[in-house]
Amino acid sequence: MSPLKRKKLGKIRSELDKLDNSLIKLIKKRTNLVNEVLKLKDKKKEIIDNKRINIILRNIRKKSIANKIDPKITNRIWKNMIWSYIDYEKRNFKKR
Repeated sequence: MSPLKRKKLGKIRSELDKLDNSLIKLIKKRTNLVNEVLKLKDKKKEIIDNKRINIILRNIRKKSIANKIDPKITNRIWKNMIWSYIDYEKRNFKKR
């Protein structure tokens, strides 16, 4: 890799690091909201809402297409996030 390309790569990676820091803050906000939702659930079976999951994934697909983002990428990200939070809710429901 040429020195010029290496410098450009460094700048792009720096921007990615900044973006990752912003994402961490958003994940913290989302976690706080999930904690609020969890407080409202009386039974563990209320944690998984397949209807809501399907609505979310459909909306993400539409928004991805509208923003010219590969919907396979966003679908995979959101599915992983949703199931990670379902796992989080199950683990934290027991502690109440």
